Amino acid sequence: MARHGQDQDARVLGEALARLRRDAGLSQAEAGAAVGMTSQGWGLYEAGRRSGLFRPDVQRRLTAAVGASPEMLALARATATEAPIPVTPHGLESPARDWRPSPVQARSPMLETLQLSDDDLSPWAASGVILEFDPGRWPRRDQGCVIDMTDGRRLVRLYDRAEADSLFVRGGAGGMTATETLARAEVRRVCAVLNRREA
Repeated sequence: MARHGQDQDARVLGEALARLRRDAGLSQAEAGAAVGMTSQGWGLYEAGRRSGLFRPDVQRRLTAAVGASPEMLALARATATEAPIPVTPHGLESPARDWRPSPVQARSPMLETLQLSDDDLSPWAASGVILEFDPGRWPRRDQGCVIDMTDGRRLVRLYDRAEADSLFVRGGAGGMTATETLARAEVRRVCAVLNRREA
């Protein structure tokens, strides 16, 4: 009986993680890439088949990948409904979901701007282009990102992938084809670029 309760808790927590990912507008593949795993690996967490989701360090990594926090995961879990999907004479009826604009469409008041002063990311963005970025959103693969380092430097790169101890990005002095490795311990925050506009 205890095992069934543990399985149910894992499923509810996994569903809460899935809700946060969907709210961020990310696929399982995009969310998984942000933490260096496959879409299948991410899907195992959402299905409640990986007990590691109860570990605080794992929750921090996974929620950060979808621009959330462990506290938001706990809130999503607490508000999860256990109501069964109603059955109609014609089959299953899916409950309606309110449409909400994506973070880009909503034009979050949290967006920050930065004007490029070099051509390191050309042709993606040239000197003078103004980038709008969201400090609460993790980038997807090949999406621009603004990276604040612990030593005070601010880098603008194209995000490639992440692993437990490293971030992999393109751009900068090595050009758009060279991959640069950044130690996670030296990265303070990573912000997704949502918009590029001419000055």
